[in-house]
Amino acid sequence: MPFLLLIAYGFLMMRFSVWRSKRMLDQQSRPLDDPEIQAVAARLARALDLPEVKVNLLDIEPVNGLAAHDGRIFLTRGFLTKKQQGHVTPEELASVIAHELGHVAHGHTRRRMIDFTGQNAVGILLAGVLNRFLPGIGGMIANMLSRTLMARLSRRDEFEADAWATALMIRAGYGSGPQISLFRKLETLTGGGGGEVPVWLRSHPKTADRIAAIEANEARWTRPALPAPR
Repeated sequence: MPFLLLIAYGFLMMRFSVWRSKRMLDQQSRPLDDPEIQAVAARLARALDLPEVKVNLLDIEPVNGLAAHDGRIFLTRGFLTKKQQGHVTPEELASVIAHELGHVAHGHTRRRMIDFTGQNAVGILLAGVLNRFLPGIGGMIANMLSRTLMARLSRRDEFEADAWATALMIRAGYGSGPQISLFRKLETLTGGGGGEVPVWLRSHPKTADRIAAIEANEARWTRPALPAPR
């Protein structure tokens, strides 16, 4: 019974998080009206056989892209400022949009909400058990284990979204070049490298690993077909 109560608590926390996120996005966003971004979004839409890909502007300074739980795609004002300053190209922002579409296609945002519910429930239960044997530090250990698991799942999701984006960028005629060039700029654009974070707690894979995976995927997918045997 206590575990069921923990699941219910985690579910309520998830619903509150969804409500709070939606409220923030509704209040701080608007449809993006940049002609260059609209043009690349239209090209991605054609590659997907969709009438359009809607992109919204999230009015915050950090450089980022976002896929909301309801499928909406956002670019931040910080990203658009970098484009206006010439630091990123419309094609590189197309790769960000493609990446976020990958999260939507794989259902990552909704899956993370479910994982969040389970993480809270298991984390609280595990903390209670460990505190019996390790008073004072059992909760810390449980929290570390939960964070490690969630970080690993998040890194897996990022690789999946990267691969989906690469496939879409190739189909749209851009290739992986803009995706790779943006990754090489990101640490400078975002003002940090995250090197102080242990690898098992990173929510995103290392940039070099992501680039290597993108290059391997493109090489495999664009390799000329072998001639049919005679």
